[in-house]
Amino acid sequence: MLKCRAVWRKLAPLARSASTQCRHNVKTALNNGRRQAFVPATHMSTGPAGGGGSENTLYVVLVGAACLGGGAYAYMTVRGDSKRYEERISELASRSAKEAPESQPPVAPEPEEAAPTSEESAPVAELSGETESASAAEEPVTEAPPAAEPETVQEAPTEPAVTSLPESAPAPEPVSAPLTLPSHAPYLLIGGGTASFAAARSIRARDPGAKVLIVTDEPNLPYMRPPLSKELWFSDDPSVTETLRFKQWNGKERSIYFQPSSFYVKPEELTSAENGGVAVLTGKKVIQMDVRGNKVKLDDDTEISYDKCLIGTGGVPRNLQVIEKAGDEVMNRTTLFRKIEDFKSLDNVSRNVKSITIIGGGFLGSELACALGRRSSETGLEVIQMFPEKGNMGKVLPEYLSNWTTEKVKKEGVRIVPEALVKSVAFKEDKLEILLKDGRQVKTDHIVAAVGLEPNVDLAKSAGLEVDSDFGGYRVNAELQARSNIWVAGDAACFYDIRLGRRRVEHHDHAVVSGRLAGENMTGANKPYWHQSMFWSDLGPDVGYEAIGIVDSSLPTVGVFAKATSKDTPKAATEQSGTGIRSESETEATAVTPVASSTPAPVMEHKDEYGKGVIFYLRDKVVVGIILWNVFNRMPIARKIIKDGEEHADLNEVAKLFNIHED
Repeated sequence: MLKCRAVWRKLAPLARSASTQCRHNVKTALNNGRRQAFVPATHMSTGPAGGGGSENTLYVVLVGAACLGGGAYAYMTVRGDSKRYEERISELASRSAKEAPESQPPVAPEPEEAAPTSEESAPVAELSGETESASAAEEPVTEAPPAAEPETVQEAPTEPAVTSLPESAPAPEPVSAPLTLPSHAPYLLIGGGTASFAAARSIRARDPGAKVLIVTDEPNLPYMRPPLSKELWFSDDPSVTETLRFKQWNGKERSIYFQPSSFYVKPEELTSAENGGVAVLTGKKVIQMDVRGNKVKLDDDTEISYDKCLIGTGGVPRNLQVIEKAGDEVMNRTTLFRKIEDFKSLDNVSRNVKSITIIGGGFLGSELACALGRRSSETGLEVIQMFPEKGNMGKVLPEYLSNWTTEKVKKEGVRIVPEALVKSVAFKEDKLEILLKDGRQVKTDHIVAAVGLEPNVDLAKSAGLEVDSDFGGYRVNAELQARSNIWVAGDAACFYDIRLGRRRVEHHDHAVVSGRLAGENMTGANKPYWHQSMFWSDLGPDVGYEAIGIVDSSLPTVGVFAKATSKDTPKAATEQSGTGIRSESETEATAVTPVASSTPAPVMEHKDEYGKGVIFYLRDKVVVGIILWNVFNRMPIARKIIKDGEEHADLNEVAKLFNIHED
């Protein structure tokens, strides 16, 4: 095609010049009525100047011959170029069909009246192949207007390729959906637990237009964990594992989720959200942090940059090494209780096996033992709880109170195996055999390992963050900051307590308050963390306690007890406060100087009946921890006592501040 164009450009001036000269001579002859003897010839680049009739005739013949020769040459060249172009298109089409049968087919050239237009349109079709493939399928090539050489269009092999395009050609568009996820988040919160949700709510309170992105490896929106081992097990709803709604001790129904899905912004819409919002990216795990570049890398290689970042990764349930080494058969019959999926799985197991053994005598183990024990009376399920201590919660409660609690758990239908050190676990004859170091053997169908929590510090290495060698977790300063633009809250934070020294706390209230403070500091508050977090545990709706500070049974303790009434139960406490999560009612409260009751305080230390009371934990004669046993909604008083850090000559007088004898 290009050769034809070049030849024509060279021949056109010559043809026009010769035609003009002929017309001029004929016109002159007609005007004069006779043949002139001499006609001056126009100077042409192809011949000499001057000449007569014979010379003029010669020029006409030469020009005519040149025109005929040029036309013939142009025709042959155009036809040859057209054939070579068709062969090239055929080769490309066949190659595309072989190498990528699923990709979009080459678009056939659209012949126009002139060959150069077809030549120019071909590269345009190739550049727009992906975006125009659908429209190409809707307009078949066979309907294109015929060209000067119609046979060239008939020989083009593009029609079969176009007709083989799937009807769902526009379908590849959703593939680009992951690309719409925000590549930058002003506030990035790693972990979808209580600490991250509290931080997000705090950030939005101080910065109403803030854009917050929570990244969690769980498939669920942020939720509260305490009901997983408490109220959910006492629900009468057979579909509770699906609805995750439960009745609190006060009878009010509530969802385990902090907020419904409508509260959150979709992650792909966060960047364009005019008023900001909180988005949750579920099922994604942050595997690497670039602190200098202010960005993180997800497990699908996606990178997200940030301005401020919170690490709220919580912890991972520990397991016994003897179970891990016992093989897949044992591991498949062992539950490490932590998440919603664990609750659903254990609920299903408890309905399909005859025996479950809980290893661990702490908060979680004792709560699950009581919950499953209640179910045993209905289904005949055997529930066994074993622990290395002498009694339930032996590491927390003084011995006399631990023994009383153990009896309470037995009454719930649980078989207690104290002072149990597991030596080995094996799967034999469709049963798990647990061999203890003292020779005792326990056979069961399923094991629940409730032996503590390991803080999740997987990001410490890539982020260059310090991990505390004594308590575990990320070391943070008084403002919960690990490094510039990075804060840590919840179970994973090892913070400095101005009264009790460096600590790490694994409780709901600490997650709420530390997350809230971290969120404030991410928006520039610069507040120190001084809050004394509390925790609570319920052994059913009738017995519960709240604690604060360092509660370690190895410390000296003083307990002051009184007779309990119907008002001194977890159920009554939630009815009074209006909430099932008791820390929610007291974390906002501010302790004032309490007024002691004028009622005399009869001391009931180490009696057989512990209806309600206060247990003080001492270190160097100073109260460093307090447990309120069936005494509720008085935590601000306990918090103030620990904050003051004073020595007390008579703790019976201090116990009066809680008014445990007023009823």
